[in-house]
Amino acid sequence: MPALETVFSFASFIALFGWILLVVVPADPRAKLLTGIIIPLTLAVIYLAYIFLFIADAPGGFGSLAEVRKLFGKDELLLAGWVHYLAFDLFIGAWESRDSQRLQIPRLVMIPCYLMTFMLGPIGLLFYFAIRTAKTNKLDLEAA
Repeated sequence: MPALETVFSFASFIALFGWILLVVVPADPRAKLLTGIIIPLTLAVIYLAYIFLFIADAPGGFGSLAEVRKLFGKDELLLAGWVHYLAFDLFIGAWESRDSQRLQIPRLVMIPCYLMTFMLGPIGLLFYFAIRTAKTNKLDLEAA
């Protein structure tokens, strides 16, 4: 296995690259493929590897906050958790990008949503849904 810092740097770099693509060339079909599928699935494979290799003998679990703290006290699983965030946040950002293009929400309006989704996940999604709802005058969950 590569050093944890190497995997952390690689995962963070490719996620950041995906976010840059969303800001700079969101409508490019290659960017859509990278940000919506290739990069999130690459991160998912990294996540799978670390979960598969290190969760069985890890202390803690998911039943309480104390158990989660113990679980993420193991560096390999802390890295897996970080990669999990990177994968899901980018996947959501790519969806926000496609959906905002469909709804013709200006790209400059989306940049703060991308930043918030990248840095604070659910808060960015909340911001996007507020903008989306203001644009469409309805909370259209079927299109989401």
